[in-house]
Amino acid sequence: MDDIEAIAALQDPVRRRLYEYVTAQGREVGRNEAAEATGVARTLAAHHLDKLTAAGLLESGSRRLTGRSGPGAGRPAKVYTRAAGERTVSLPARDYRTAAELLAEAAEGAGLDAELCAAARRRGEALRGPSEPCGDLEAVMELLAARGYEPHLEAAEGATEAAERVVRMRNCPFHAVAERFPPLVCGMNLALIEGLLGGDSAVRARMDARVGECCVAIEPSKNQTH
Repeated sequence: MDDIEAIAALQDPVRRRLYEYVTAQGREVGRNEAAEATGVARTLAAHHLDKLTAAGLLESGSRRLTGRSGPGAGRPAKVYTRAAGERTVSLPARDYRTAAELLAEAAEGAGLDAELCAAARRRGEALRGPSEPCGDLEAVMELLAARGYEPHLEAAEGATEAAERVVRMRNCPFHAVAERFPPLVCGMNLALIEGLLGGDSAVRARMDARVGECCVAIEPSKNQTH
């Protein structure tokens, strides 16, 4: 299935809600959970989830949702996660990825990391415009969601209190280029986010790479109280 057909599969509003729910969880999702979360019947959810899988937008597997094994553990259930591939459509045809990779290769070869980060920070500040620096993690979530980062909150590593939280992002908008030039592009991404957040922000961004996620984590500044 080509990219146009795959993206067209999201035109159905129920199918799109199911896709958005599954991708937002960052884990395997069963049919019952997806149906309940989106307010549709299980049979209808199963139909659309399988359509999304056929379109290459989701991947499916099976496991026992009870967490048990052996006799009495129940039959494995079908589960879904976001597919790893990317889908893009451009009319007329454009190839910005190749241009980005060539520019990244040239910048890396010329040792222009600092210059790239400075430009990225300026771009982040320009994108923020006259808005005040982010005052808390909820504001960070709203800002980054609008940029396609798919942010979510989780407990900070080694946290002793529920209030100790960090924002992580399930999507890197620069994923394809970052895979080829990780130090260069991840550094650029960090600088861009720092510019977006604002220099006097009550939160801070730091590098904390995870497989399959954005390389940046955001937490309250050390001088802020929880």
